[in-house]
Amino acid sequence: MAQTRNLQTKEALLKSFSKRLKDDIKSMLENFGEIVKLAKVEEEGQVSRMTQCEEEQFEMLVRAANMVRAGESLMKLVASLKEYLILNDFKSLNDAISNRTSSLATVQRDIDKKLMVIRDEMAADLYDLEEDYYSSLYKSIDAQSSQTEAKK
Repeated sequence: MAQTRNLQTKEALLKSFSKRLKDDIKSMLENFGEIVKLAKVEEEGQVSRMTQCEEEQFEMLVRAANMVRAGESLMKLVASLKEYLILNDFKSLNDAISNRTSSLATVQRDIDKKLMVIRDEMAADLYDLEEDYYSSLYKSIDAQSSQTEAKK
């Protein structure tokens, strides 16, 4: 029940986005076309040339403002789409998180293996060093010096 309601809400939102997109692009195209039509020089009519220029200039300003409004609306639409995608695209977020988790787990296993090798090498080296130390002349010298210090 909730899933179908969520799906209907999502579809309605996407239709709304699509309608806004079409309306804003249509507005921009119509206004641009009208501005281009106004740029044509026409024969003098009943209105004086200056009055006609002022009227056309005002109409161009209004149409340019309409184009700017449509452009701003498109930018808001893009921001809304990005926000919707970020907030509602759980599948890709979950996929990214699981991919990152698996790659980090692989890195962790590699590091653990390397640390185990280092530990084993250090243990073997320490064993060799202890064996050399206890069988060397230095051990007997250290033992004698510690006995001499103990007697004092």
